[in-house]
Amino acid sequence: MTKAFGVVTEKAPLEALEIVRREPGAHDVSIDIAYCGVCHSDLHQARGEWAGTLYPCVPGHEIVGRVTAVGSEVSAFKVGDTVGVGCMVDSCQHCPACDEGLEQYCDNGFVGTYNGTTADAPGHTLGGYSQSIVVSDKFVLKISHPDEQLAAVAPLLCAGITTWSPLRHWNAGPGKKVGIVGIGGLGHMGVKLAHALGAHVVAFTTSESKREAARELGADDVVVSRNADEMAAHANSFDLILNTVAASHDLDAFTALLKRDGTMTLVGVPEHPHPSPNVAALIFRRRAIAGSLIGGIAETQEMLDFCAEKGVVADIEMIDIQDINEAYDRMQKSDVKYRFVIDNATLQA
Repeated sequence: MTKAFGVVTEKAPLEALEIVRREPGAHDVSIDIAYCGVCHSDLHQARGEWAGTLYPCVPGHEIVGRVTAVGSEVSAFKVGDTVGVGCMVDSCQHCPACDEGLEQYCDNGFVGTYNGTTADAPGHTLGGYSQSIVVSDKFVLKISHPDEQLAAVAPLLCAGITTWSPLRHWNAGPGKKVGIVGIGGLGHMGVKLAHALGAHVVAFTTSESKREAARELGADDVVVSRNADEMAAHANSFDLILNTVAASHDLDAFTALLKRDGTMTLVGVPEHPHPSPNVAALIFRRRAIAGSLIGGIAETQEMLDFCAEKGVVADIEMIDIQDINEAYDRMQKSDVKYRFVIDNATLQA
């Protein structure tokens, strides 16, 4: 049995549980979890705010730990390695998307690290708010950051790759002007990564109080989006705008800032649909509104290696697992700067 924290019914608080992990198979890696980041999707899933939550639900898909055992066919990992597990633990491995290393777009649906269908008891996957996990070696990632940064590496496994994938796909880098809308768990990573890639980065926030914080993250300029003059000063100038805001809002204010052939990519899913955009603003400058999910395993490894080389990690607040319900309440109020990370050693308490 493995100690964990999760919910057993909709709207119930998270509580201590005991769960069963499978014995490692020939292609499996067994991991003792040191840290697990807390994603906003954990809250939505655990509290039944998204359809389809399977109970008991043990959230957590930003996992960092050390290998304790490997299967007989595993060659890429050994006992003692520092590794990570992100949002996926399996996919069909044979569709066109999987063949291209884009497992996140698996035509048959990837298996989430929690709340995904599996043959293991209880019939669905259980995530990283636990002492250990067993994962197919194809979905385990190498981590080369120093030990003192490992807790802050955990959010890279979701927030990091969610922003890295569109930045890479739309070629953010030197000579490109990139906007990041929203300075939260996703947005702060978007600013850091776009800056590290060499782009000219403009952060958009609704709060004057976040102006200096955004500059400290690496933004070259900061725009308070409620200020019409500040917004107008950037009209028709962006190659890419990465919109991380998960609340319904007017997209036209940002598409007007794109240059011809510019793209605004959405990575947040709002509870209610965005107002319909002004199609003429897109047509007359060949602008695009796009979407992006996480990244495939190869791309996630690329991101981790890049971040280790550049010293990029998330800004975090460490919590004990016993404080997770309070952390969820604070997340609802956006009272975290910028990501909670669980010290999984506290599961022993």
